[in-house]
Amino acid sequence: MFEKSIKETCEMLHVQNDLTHFEDIVIKGVSIDTRKIEKGNLFVPFKGENVDGHRFVRQAIEKGAAAALWDKNVPNPPEDIPVLVVDDPLLALQSLANQYRHQLDLKVVGITGSNGKTTTKDMVANLLGTKYKVHKTQGNYNNHIGLPLTLLSLPEDAEVAVLEMGMSGFGEIELLSEISQPDAAIITNIGESHLQDLGSREGITRAKLEIVQGLKEAGLFVYYGDEPLLEEQVKDLALKHVETFGRSEANTIYPVNIEMSNAGSRFETSLYEGEEFFLPVLGQHNIHNSLAAILIAKEFGVTVEEMKKGLKSLKLTQMRMEMKEGRKGEKIINDAYNASPTSMKAAVQLVSELEGFNTKMLILGDMLELGDNEEEFHLEIGRMIDPEKIQHVYTCGQLGEFIAKGALERFSPENVHSYQDKNKLSQELKKRTEGGELLLFKASRGMRLEEVIEALS
Repeated sequence: MFEKSIKETCEMLHVQNDLTHFEDIVIKGVSIDTRKIEKGNLFVPFKGENVDGHRFVRQAIEKGAAAALWDKNVPNPPEDIPVLVVDDPLLALQSLANQYRHQLDLKVVGITGSNGKTTTKDMVANLLGTKYKVHKTQGNYNNHIGLPLTLLSLPEDAEVAVLEMGMSGFGEIELLSEISQPDAAIITNIGESHLQDLGSREGITRAKLEIVQGLKEAGLFVYYGDEPLLEEQVKDLALKHVETFGRSEANTIYPVNIEMSNAGSRFETSLYEGEEFFLPVLGQHNIHNSLAAILIAKEFGVTVEEMKKGLKSLKLTQMRMEMKEGRKGEKIINDAYNASPTSMKAAVQLVSELEGFNTKMLILGDMLELGDNEEEFHLEIGRMIDPEKIQHVYTCGQLGEFIAKGALERFSPENVHSYQDKNKLSQELKKRTEGGELLLFKASRGMRLEEVIEALS
């Protein structure tokens, strides 16, 4: 992790006060939360609408922090403890991360997209981890604060950092790309998430393509080649090394000879004919994500055998196509971390194709941040569900009612159930399950559908 003396840290930042008296104190790591302070940390306070972190600077020092940043516009910085007065603590944090990134002998892979960022991050990290010392974004540390903290937490012997980049508006991905300066970048796809903020899928495409702003001059850019909007806009970019993945044979890499089962997928690729890969994760969309990871691994000199090993041992971040068993023996697919029309359709299609279950149930909740057409997006999900392959549809939430309304165009009323109360939904599912069923849970994070899963476990 970041480890510098206060003198060295001051040389990396534009510090406006005299810290000669404290210059030999060593900073180890960075924290923004006094509840998680570790000995030697640099505490970074932020001014929020309701709480000013500067109030907790002294507390952070008392709990073991070596020093703290201080906004020059906040009056009366204490002189008896080591505080580094800077123009803006957030900008200082980002600058420190950028400089530390360049002090390490490090390669960076940046990943963004409407769906599949975290899954693809896990895949890339696993494949590269067969050859290198790899560190990746943890949890949701994928924004203008989380990404710098991830970089600053890297050990000095890290060889590769795999960084997820999230956003809700224009300019955010560009900032993350400029901070991390990736050697390779991936766009997994363009969906409908953040339509509320970006207005259109064209706008989402422009925002995601900001990832190339910090890409090294000869860096590899990998994107989902079956997306016309990406294809169209990438043509206007002066990129030297571009490769694509997807279903179409026009891509650099595409899957062939796919065999799917309840345990995962076996497939070959156009790049390595005759070489079979096993992916212990459900869904054809995840095969596509793995193709992006394979392109990155190839660029980094990972052998085919190492790639096979990396995919076979893959374990995804929780609540992403996570298969578990309920207390009665029912199989539960927990994909409740997030949802958009694209990812929900993929999940429904996956469950429709899985065999060996007498009863399949969909438990679908609200998809958030879809803008003015949110009701129609939910209706479309309901209309695409096939009653010959799915026996029961349960919905949760106000927008979920539109999924139920769409499903009723094809299903009998007794097979469609809509709830606002998760406790009542849980009780109904307990009555309906006997063991041997397959249940898919899918909704936006704000719906917290995992609470229903916990009731069944």
